[in-house]
Amino acid sequence: MPLDYIRPLAVDLFAGAGGLSLGLEQAGYEIAAAVEYDPIHAAVHEYNFPYGKTFARDVTGITGAEIRSKSEIGDREIALVAGGPPCQGISLIGRRAIDDPRNALLKEYVRLVLELQPRHFLMENVAGLTVGKHRQLLTEVIDLLSDGGYKVVTPYRVLQAADYGTPQSRKRLFLLGAREDVPLPHYPEPLFTPRPIRNKPLPSDPVMPFGPSVSDALSDIPDAHSINELLEGDTASDVVYGTPSDYAAELRGITTAADDFSHPRRFDRSVLTSSNRTNHTSTSIERFDATTPGDVEPVSRFLRLNPEGICNTLRAGTASDRGAFTAPRPIHPTYPRVITVREAARLHGYPDWFRFHVTKWNGFREIGNSVPARLGRAIGSALLKADNVTPTRGATIELGDPALLSMNASEAEKYYGIEERVIPQRDRK
Repeated sequence: MPLDYIRPLAVDLFAGAGGLSLGLEQAGYEIAAAVEYDPIHAAVHEYNFPYGKTFARDVTGITGAEIRSKSEIGDREIALVAGGPPCQGISLIGRRAIDDPRNALLKEYVRLVLELQPRHFLMENVAGLTVGKHRQLLTEVIDLLSDGGYKVVTPYRVLQAADYGTPQSRKRLFLLGAREDVPLPHYPEPLFTPRPIRNKPLPSDPVMPFGPSVSDALSDIPDAHSINELLEGDTASDVVYGTPSDYAAELRGITTAADDFSHPRRFDRSVLTSSNRTNHTSTSIERFDATTPGDVEPVSRFLRLNPEGICNTLRAGTASDRGAFTAPRPIHPTYPRVITVREAARLHGYPDWFRFHVTKWNGFREIGNSVPARLGRAIGSALLKADNVTPTRGATIELGDPALLSMNASEAEKYYGIEERVIPQRDRK
């Protein structure tokens, strides 16, 4: 489908499967282009956002002019460039941290902002970038943006996803700014009082209402371990869901939040996706079953989720060149097993139409590396408010080709015309 040019255009760099893309679309942006290095994750993004252009490319090898020419953007104004560039280097005495090769992607992000000249930019990163030696990186990024004609909102802030309606504790740095001729935005104010992670009582006098709980997110989803279809794949048909909470009703597409301006997707609400079962030993099942919700199982060190609390931060796990280990997953609050990809997606704010790669390893990486949708929505709304834009709801659209969700690395590279392997071969030892 062609872009909706009534909606302000956004470009998502380091897009992954599209958590930030989703939040920005919900705020009222049109995701005109996305750039993602890993072709498997790029294919998943293309499936979920079929109306924009997905580039399976390294940002170091793409220019702003190419993004414009090979998408439908052309010479139209870009409202927002967003992205979360990884940074792994540390400041060295007598050396600019931004010049450390391990921090090259930060510099590439700035380059593309300056080439694309959006009205606003959004840079997301780990909270640890604000402390110790790593603060030098932020200072240098801000200096480069300022030299290029962009103002930065100061002081910058670390935002907690649970403050904005996500049933998960997740803190991330967001750097916001505007072109010199464009008003600066304000950071969104918290909307909810976060629930505790562990088995602790709720505060008795909250200033704001409590956000959704683990139970709100999960209680209507049928138990994957009771469905034989999920032994062989990640999808089951004609399942019976329970009564949804208000939070779950939105994610199932039964209701629509007043501040959700995304494109509704056509999908079968009776199909359970991203729910491939995990086989546990009988010993593990016994240990999980004996663990009180809100406590840590002492052998695995997995947290058993507190149904009236929120989830601990969901991690991505290690990359394929480091052994391809899945990050520790929380134990379900009701069933003696770890949570599924779909259940993790619920705890992250992904709607049920949103699909992930069919393998658990890739699915959990796509969730763990992403920005929770409701947090992205809150920030996007604040940016549009600064631009005095009244959001318009997107038209209903079809999702992409399901084959995009099951490609292995070689197939995804072939699909995108990548001649040399860009992601190291997965080590299955």
